[in-house]
Amino acid sequence: MAAVSDRLPTFPWDKLEPYKKTAAAHEDGLVDLSVGTPVDPVPQLIQDALIGAADSPGYPTVWGTPQLRDAITGWLRDRLGASAAGHRNVLPVVGSKELVAWLPTQLGLGAGDKVAYPRLAYPTYEVGARLCGAEAVVYDDPTELDPAGLKLLWLNSPSNPTGKVLGKEELIRIVAWAREHGILVFSDECYLELGWEADPVSVLHDDVCGGSYEGLVAVHSLSKRSNLAGYRAAFIAGDENVLAELLEIRKHGGMMTPAPVQAAVVAALGDDAHVAEQRGRYAARREALRTALEAHGFRVEHSEASLYLWVTRDEPCWDTVAHLASLGILVAPGDFYGEAGANFVRVAFTATDERVEAAVKRLG
Repeated sequence: MAAVSDRLPTFPWDKLEPYKKTAAAHEDGLVDLSVGTPVDPVPQLIQDALIGAADSPGYPTVWGTPQLRDAITGWLRDRLGASAAGHRNVLPVVGSKELVAWLPTQLGLGAGDKVAYPRLAYPTYEVGARLCGAEAVVYDDPTELDPAGLKLLWLNSPSNPTGKVLGKEELIRIVAWAREHGILVFSDECYLELGWEADPVSVLHDDVCGGSYEGLVAVHSLSKRSNLAGYRAAFIAGDENVLAELLEIRKHGGMMTPAPVQAAVVAALGDDAHVAEQRGRYAARREALRTALEAHGFRVEHSEASLYLWVTRDEPCWDTVAHLASLGILVAPGDFYGEAGANFVRVAFTATDERVEAAVKRLG
């Protein structure tokens, strides 16, 4: 039996282990800014909703409860400006990483098909292409790609790792090109509510898509905006024909969001106060780290949104990782996200206030 893992790249985070040991040996302990995992408490109203639905002995549905679909469509209309969103335009998923990794397979892609994603990108886009045997293609501007054989185009705005945001006019241009060539667009918008120096826009916004979701699907997660990474709570929204096909496949595969998590998502999407509170925490951490990094000799590029600072000292990224590890600070090397990141590192500002303060002191 051929090992499917043979198709995949080396898991990048394993390479960081020696540097993590160095950083952890610091007298004041490790400051881990490498992975953007939430550390702040799950808001109490969300915990209460989860607990309130704990007595859920039956199987949940893949499509989600009507209450969940109401919550998602209401949020799409109010937050994203997707005024035509209805129940057939939404589908809950078991965390966005699962969706990204298995989407090309669920779309029936394989040898001879192409999956495109940004030159600097979340590694799981490539993993998804490799899992189904499709060809992975990177781009700087997707409209410069050869459309022949291109079946799936990933957008990512705000970007992980760079924090770059695609403006409304840029999205309109890309959507028009993709529709002209019959290319399905999936837009990873998981950081959309974390814009700092830009106001990110969804591909589902009426001004971008013209009120039609044909050929367009947006991916959203509650991991960052609501501290729910541990809940595996996400959803996709857009073209009802694409979602109907995915729903059928996912029903056969048993890809169900647990019922208590569905109830928690309803509570999370119905409350803006906790999102604003969390944004405030991240804004303060971002400002403190950015100031300290620039004073330490780093240059920040893009980073106008998301939970990361994309920084460089114009040296190989692993030299920067080693330097910061000697200060007890662990960051992600830029080449995890593509060769174009070879001189950058990604710095997450998801650590606690106390650990961020420790990092600032060491950089100073």
